[in-house]
Amino acid sequence: MPLTSTTAVLQHARKHGYAVAAFNVHTLEMMQAVVDAAIESDAPLILQTTVGTVSHLGADYIAAAAEVAASRTRLPIGLHLDHCTDYNVIVRCIRAGYTSVMIDASMHPYEENVERTARVISVASAVGVNVEAELGKVGGVEDDIVVDERDALLADPEECASFVARTGVDTLAPAIGTAHGIYKGDPDIDFDRIARIAGRVDVPLVLHGGSGIPADQVRRAVALGMAKMNIATELRIAFSDAIKRVFEERPGENDPRKYMVPAKEAVKRLALEKIALCGCAGRGGEAM
Repeated sequence: MPLTSTTAVLQHARKHGYAVAAFNVHTLEMMQAVVDAAIESDAPLILQTTVGTVSHLGADYIAAAAEVAASRTRLPIGLHLDHCTDYNVIVRCIRAGYTSVMIDASMHPYEENVERTARVISVASAVGVNVEAELGKVGGVEDDIVVDERDALLADPEECASFVARTGVDTLAPAIGTAHGIYKGDPDIDFDRIARIAGRVDVPLVLHGGSGIPADQVRRAVALGMAKMNIATELRIAFSDAIKRVFEERPGENDPRKYMVPAKEAVKRLALEKIALCGCAGRGGEAM
């Protein structure tokens, strides 16, 4: 089937208490691996790219590859632009075929965040594209967006409710104590805050910084209303480590297929684990 908007899929996930795994991919092999995992798991899937990956590969190349992947299965597969601050890049990705975009204006004052988000929604909603926005600041590094831990402000539940009502945003990523990248210690997730936000907004919530969160904490966050979990850093590490192992064993290897195949297999194994953890395995037919 064609690439699909993530709106209905995420609404189904929120209603039925599971999350859709959203994987940041940077190569064709990574995309193929997570799609294979979704097919094997019978799970809905969200493919994600950062602005840096769009710049590296091109939005049209990415969208065309994702469309081919989606056409080979009847599972709902969405293509999402992650953490974008640039309105023009968002429009370019929508025109290329992305079915979901994130406008990240969380570094701006609240009123400006509302204004920038509403502007994107006015364009995206006309063509059925899902819009995700962020409130508060998720710590760590995502592409070239750096948030110091001291400045990682958590989202206010009442502000979240007002933001959703004023913008009409489809999905919301509230800062609740997670961080991008791999955690140095245990993540300090504010589960009570998740519950209070979920009690005040009806839209699906997004768990950013999903790499390295202990399984029991992921399940708890999902049960409280997180309908989408982003996985990026762990995927890159699995992919890269598999390639490194090939060159450690065979330093003279010069056939990309010989190291890309193990890398794909490593990414697929991890994706299978994350899909099962999110509770979306077996939900492919339901979520359409």
